[in-house]
Amino acid sequence: MKKKLASCCFCGATIDEVERLITGPEGIAICNRCVQTCHNMVLSDKSGKPAAQSIQNPEPEIFLPSPSELKNHLDKFVIGQDSAKVALCVAVYNHYKRLFLKNSKETSVEIDKSNVLFVGPTGSGKTLLAQTLARFLKVPFTIADATVLTEVGYVGEDVDSILVRLYQAADYNVQATERGIVFVDELDKIARKSANPSITRDVSGEGVQQGLLKILEGTVSAIPPKGGRKHPEQHLIHINTRNILFICGGAFERLDKVISKRIDSGGGMGFGADIVSKSERKIGEILGKCEPEDLISYGLLPELVGRLPVIVSLNELDEEALLNILTQPQNALIKQYTALFAMDNVELSFTEDALKTIVKRTVEQKTGARGLRSVMEKILMPYMFNVSKEREKTILQIDAKIVEDALSKNKRQ
Repeated sequence: MKKKLASCCFCGATIDEVERLITGPEGIAICNRCVQTCHNMVLSDKSGKPAAQSIQNPEPEIFLPSPSELKNHLDKFVIGQDSAKVALCVAVYNHYKRLFLKNSKETSVEIDKSNVLFVGPTGSGKTLLAQTLARFLKVPFTIADATVLTEVGYVGEDVDSILVRLYQAADYNVQATERGIVFVDELDKIARKSANPSITRDVSGEGVQQGLLKILEGTVSAIPPKGGRKHPEQHLIHINTRNILFICGGAFERLDKVISKRIDSGGGMGFGADIVSKSERKIGEILGKCEPEDLISYGLLPELVGRLPVIVSLNELDEEALLNILTQPQNALIKQYTALFAMDNVELSFTEDALKTIVKRTVEQKTGARGLRSVMEKILMPYMFNVSKEREKTILQIDAKIVEDALSKNKRQ
């Protein structure tokens, strides 16, 4: 016979679902969350404000730094993209501030959440920004790829699988799941081919957009407790998505052309008009002028665009930014490979010319910061293959010639 787990007498949470369960005589028990709620009620009484009548559903404690503190943390791991960082930090701060005011008597205004849309070239830091922020806030975080999603009933993953992953990332805690962050990547890949509705079935494009509408806005979704497909006799977990922050991202190739067409068609004429050559415009500057109508023209549903009110554009990374990414962050690639070689008693170093050559080759590949690791692997692969722990301490210095030779060799192969 399965032994019954001890549970809190107030909220019913078992010992596996909370950090601490304090037990008393005759099986009386209270969890750490209810203790915190009781403490807040006592403080509320002292301040003259009415205390809550029940603690049946205590809110989890939330760590919420200010927007400037959030940005300072992002600066340690993400180079550049200052305007994107500011917009993201403000949006995330306002979103989680809603959770504090939800049951407050101080305001009668119901505040809606503002999901975020990242628009920028590949390798510009969209995923890293969301991931770093979630780790700092200590909230559950998951990444979903929109390209593998299909309508319910078709082969592939349906939209509810996103919530299953977040539920798993929250260690199967419903309350933690309902205040997590979901990053939906490659959103541009499910855009319609034109702004006009299609008469044919599009199970992985428009159909997925329709499926995303409800969970982005806020609904109660029933998901399988361990993932997989639903079946009639299965016990389902109900997740309210109203307080889950959705951050969507995509490269949106050719969106700059859609924006430019709109700008050019609305441009002025005559001696006072501003004339800017198309070749002088940077992609980042053009994407910064993105409006909802541009995304609709690109192929996103108007209803979906309306549920992503905060549009954040990211700039394409230049050589200076890539050089800083290579060396400056706490987890910079140079520091990672230096630590990796140090485990085998090898002191790794790079000359300034070598670093500039690595960056130059990465820019040529047009793969952004993600391409830096690929270039580094090609250069260091022979040395990592021949490394041995039994050697005495050795020094390995990578110069520009070694970089050029390694990349030229890989190109010929």
